[in-house]
Amino acid sequence: MRVVIRPVYADDEPRWRELWDSYTRFYQREPDESLTRYTWSRILDDTASIHAVVAESHEHGVVGIANYVVHESTSALTPVCYLQDLFVDPAVRAHGVGRQLLEWLFVEAAVRNWSRLYWQTREDNYRARELYDRFTPHSGFVRYVLTVPSIV
Repeated sequence: MRVVIRPVYADDEPRWRELWDSYTRFYQREPDESLTRYTWSRILDDTASIHAVVAESHEHGVVGIANYVVHESTSALTPVCYLQDLFVDPAVRAHGVGRQLLEWLFVEAAVRNWSRLYWQTREDNYRARELYDRFTPHSGFVRYVLTVPSIV
């Protein structure tokens, strides 16, 4: 499937939300309206480090999203890019949309002189891992997450 990868526009919000909610549920969480609103506002804020692109097809409209964070690193002289969320509408999966989103980010990283593009997925997300393994081998790192309770 041929898509155009482009930055999100404010009027993409309804479709972005549909895909975002599906992505959230895929990872066994329920969408949280306040978090969704906050994330969307950060994506639209040119001064924020959170960005997003969409994959848009002529026939189907927006069919995929990629939300990413550009940040400094203690192991590189130039910023790095963390692809935090990648989701393609299940109705059009296995047609190259995820690959095109990753390729766009890889080119963007080169153009912007980011030293690294990285992402993670669940160990049992075999469909995504099949795609990711075509780009690079698994890094071998194990991720630990410590959720900090609010004191307020």
